[in-house]
Amino acid sequence: MNESGTGAAAAPVEQRLRAALAARADAVGPADLRPLRPPAGRRSSRGMPVRRAVVGLLVLAAVAALVFFTTRGTHPRPAEPARSPHQRTATPSPVPSAVTPSPAQASPSARRP
Repeated sequence: MNESGTGAAAAPVEQRLRAALAARADAVGPADLRPLRPPAGRRSSRGMPVRRAVVGLLVLAAVAALVFFTTRGTHPRPAEPARSPHQRTATPSPVPSAVTPSPAQASPSARRP
């Protein structure tokens, strides 16, 4: 049994593959490799934190403006009562008279004692 555990039937194919990979690896030398370069991504600069701070301040200002304009009209002054377009003359208001209760009168249909 070979190293991969596939049996004797795969041995010739595996040997040929191993030989081809070894020949390919031996063909590559240090002269064939290019020099190692650092990644060419964006460098972190000082501008990134400044940009984030500016965006944060703009968002904060927008939220403050939204709160200011939405809460500003929540407590309106009460409207004054409507007045007649014509000047009214003062009329005395009727004074309620004192009503004294009259003695209870028996109704004609009531039973008499």
